[in-house]
Amino acid sequence: MSSPDDTFPPPRPVGPAWIVDVVVVMFVVAAALAPVPVPEMRPAGPFVLALVLLPAPALLFRRRWPIVVLLVCTLVYVGALMCGTVSPGAVAVMLVAMYSVARDTSRRTALATVAVAVTVVVGVGLGILLATGHDPRFLQVGLALALAGAVGDAARSRREYLTAIVDRARRAEQTRDAEARRRVTEERLRIARDLHDAVAHQISVISLNAGVASAALDERPEKAREALSTIRTASRDVLGQIGGMLSVLRADETAALPEQPGLARLSELVESVRVAGLDVALRDERADVAVDALPLAVDIVAYRVIQEGLTNALKHGSGARAHILLRVDDDALEVVVTNPVAHAGADTADVGSSGFGLVGLKERVGSVRGSLESGRAPGGFRLAAHLPIEKAVAS
Repeated sequence: MSSPDDTFPPPRPVGPAWIVDVVVVMFVVAAALAPVPVPEMRPAGPFVLALVLLPAPALLFRRRWPIVVLLVCTLVYVGALMCGTVSPGAVAVMLVAMYSVARDTSRRTALATVAVAVTVVVGVGLGILLATGHDPRFLQVGLALALAGAVGDAARSRREYLTAIVDRARRAEQTRDAEARRRVTEERLRIARDLHDAVAHQISVISLNAGVASAALDERPEKAREALSTIRTASRDVLGQIGGMLSVLRADETAALPEQPGLARLSELVESVRVAGLDVALRDERADVAVDALPLAVDIVAYRVIQEGLTNALKHGSGARAHILLRVDDDALEVVVTNPVAHAGADTADVGSSGFGLVGLKERVGSVRGSLESGRAPGGFRLAAHLPIEKAVAS
């Protein structure tokens, strides 16, 4: 598997590729045929002229095989030197090929190629100078090759930089979209949980009291009036909570979320289900822990656990009774709600399930690093939450 420094995407040409190639070939041919005043820079004969013009068509393949094209151009330059000609055309094709190598290959490959090419050119030129006494201008050509390699490396670095910027922008956009989707999903789940908590309990109270009022309307009108009063109170409460949620949804992002109930309102919750006909026994063993000493998130989740347990007891329980246990054990708050169930052989998955109530409750408990258990127990159906106090995290 090749590393990112070994292969690069093809460069983006300034114009159509064939136009760039035609311009480069014309430049090389013009440099080879230019009437320069220095005799050793003019082709010595037809053979040398053909040798100098040979690399021009090879430049058309420099994008696909840059190193091979540079090798051909270097051999042509060395051959022309041995024939006594320092052709500007041969130098031009070698510079173009060197630029392509540095631009289209990795930096490691480009550095090695520049070093080898400069060494060959300078070594051959120095040997010809010592053997014949003619100056092949090998230092100038060597410096020009190094400069062509540097320019090609700069072009490759710029291309990598632009590619990195585009990729970074694309990843940032994808991350932003993913974060937006995640927030939308979390907000939908939060709204679903709040809507369930706000509506399910009060609707259960309203439904049960409506049944009580209907049964006691003729024989016990006072009981019916009491049930209707409870229905009125519960209806106002649920309408107020729904109205508060809708106002938050319609408001901007800076709007404050409605206040969530906690264990300080536990007595109101217990009284509301007692009025609906559910006998609730509350055992609070938090003698050393005040309600306001609990983390806010744990306080809210504990209230929601009890609310869900009592709602399920109203809808699915039997015997019209429930038991609540609150205690602190090993830096954790234990909340247990139990109630008898109607059929001993009923499916545990169905008992105490109120649609997505337990699903949302597990999400709430998980948000404070807690755990939730629900299922059959010797006393009927048991809903138990273990809520860490020290490691609680606000939801």
